[in-house]
Amino acid sequence: MKFRRPLPLFAAMLAITGFGSALIAQLESGDRGILPLDSSGVLEVGGIHIDIGGETAEAARYAGWREAQRIGFRMLWAKANNAPLNQAPAVDDATLDDLVSSISVEKEQIGPGRYIADLGVLFDRSRAASLVGMAGDNRRSEPMLLMPVMISGGTPTALETRNAWQRAWASFRTSTSAIDYVRPSGLGVDPLLVNAAQVDRPGRAWWRNILDYYGAADILVAQVEVHRLFPGGPASAHFVARHGPDGEVVGSFDIHDRDGGDLQPLMNKGAQQMDQLFTAALNSGRLHRDPSLNLPPAAPSPEEAAAEQVVTDVGPAQAYQLLVAAPDAAWLSYAIGSIRSVPGVDSVTETSIALGGTSSVVAAYHGDISALRAALMARGWSVDYESGQLRLSRSAGSTAPTAPSTPLAPPPRP
Repeated sequence: MKFRRPLPLFAAMLAITGFGSALIAQLESGDRGILPLDSSGVLEVGGIHIDIGGETAEAARYAGWREAQRIGFRMLWAKANNAPLNQAPAVDDATLDDLVSSISVEKEQIGPGRYIADLGVLFDRSRAASLVGMAGDNRRSEPMLLMPVMISGGTPTALETRNAWQRAWASFRTSTSAIDYVRPSGLGVDPLLVNAAQVDRPGRAWWRNILDYYGAADILVAQVEVHRLFPGGPASAHFVARHGPDGEVVGSFDIHDRDGGDLQPLMNKGAQQMDQLFTAALNSGRLHRDPSLNLPPAAPSPEEAAAEQVVTDVGPAQAYQLLVAAPDAAWLSYAIGSIRSVPGVDSVTETSIALGGTSSVVAAYHGDISALRAALMARGWSVDYESGQLRLSRSAGSTAPTAPSTPLAPPPRP
């Protein structure tokens, strides 16, 4: 029996070693990261339903794509000008062929003489912007860090693993949106910074670091919770749009998929509707940056604190006589200007001028004479208190102010 006692300990060590290897393999897994699609040079219109016939399958498909170009241009013009579709200008097919860069197929069914499909049309921005009214600068939001969170089976994930919700936002074309999205790819340190746990963290310091790292100004959280009746069966998704570090709810909606199977079309549709929620919130003025995300003001240095000392006595100003030892006019002007720059001094009146000796001025100051003496000493003066008066003199090591040079005469007017 004594030879069998070490076996449980040995088995536990093997289990721990295997568990540690599994953790390392999980951290080094390549099943993460989807690069966002660059859509800066195109204008996209999606969700165009086509049902058209033709003599052959190829003719029907060609006619369907032609019709999608016409409908897409009208939809893009209506969206840019906030007008109905029937007011869009008529553009011939030859011009549309030059404007359209590609056609994306979302779903299609091709028959012998019929073509049924859901298409998207991508217009070249440089060519189509002037025709649809987008040549000028459109109002866009500040850079918004997008955090896609998907809850499936009770487990929330963001960029930890690839999922249909992250792919929907990575393929979403943001060129026609009023929101300036910052979409992390999920590569590198993205899963450590943008994850499902970060959404519920209230710490502002960590949020500031994340926003500074990605060059964003605010946070948008796109959350979806997916439910299935059974694996691979009909699915329903509840979408919630949130804003800010505290997760303020902007809006929500539900989408049901009776077919089930692939979730990607459902997620793509949800991303489009959620962008509409964020855009509506921006237009209504609800996407305001939380002031707590701003950096706190830096503490002033001891010299600045002494120089800008707040005057606690807000009563009427009192007159104090100051004696200034000034060897020349430049030093006297410098001394009077220094006295006027003290916070709380209303005015400085010259009562007696003695160049090379001691001049006398009267300062109207809100506060006691000790506060005025401390403020002048903070500015580098040597100040002595004598019988209710302050005597100012140059401190050790101070240099005489240079006299201003004579200004040049202005050139003659033409």
